[in-house]
Amino acid sequence: MLKNFIPAHGGYQKLLSYQKAEIIYDATVYFTSRFYRKGDRTIDQMVQAARSGKQNIAEASQASATSKEMEIKLTNVARASQEELLIDYRDFLRIHELIEWPKDHVYAKRLRALNREQNASYATFQRGIENQDQGICANVIIGLIKVTNYLLDQQIRRLELDFLKEGGLRERMTRARLASRNS
Repeated sequence: MLKNFIPAHGGYQKLLSYQKAEIIYDATVYFTSRFYRKGDRTIDQMVQAARSGKQNIAEASQASATSKEMEIKLTNVARASQEELLIDYRDFLRIHELIEWPKDHVYAKRLRALNREQNASYATFQRGIENQDQGICANVIIGLIKVTNYLLDQQIRRLELDFLKEGGLRERMTRARLASRNS
């Protein structure tokens, strides 16, 4: 039986990186509407970075069918967008003279525990994201971004290994055509 040369693709909703990026997007929309003045360009910049992080994961997943190169590039764009957003939240903390939680902070430990929960959603983090204390809000989102960055870094490494193992579309097409001829 001839194996298809266009692999299964899509399914980005199942990716943990996408799920976390979606929470970050929703949290950023909430955060910027709450802590920035209407008309501040920072709102658009942060929301667009959050959106780019989420959307590029989805686009990479779809593009994977015919271009591993595009999948890797778009996943990296998602990672870069998350990094840009992380800097914005760190700027917020610095400007407001708030601290970023160290790894051993009690709230940072709680956030790590929440991040390990199966099927975590915005509701899982809502108390932190919508907390009265702006430092807690920013730190919760920073924690989510750090986890997402880690996941995207792992995803990019995996994509590299998969490419080395399986090759790209042209190589799969050639293998499929040769297998078809030989059968």
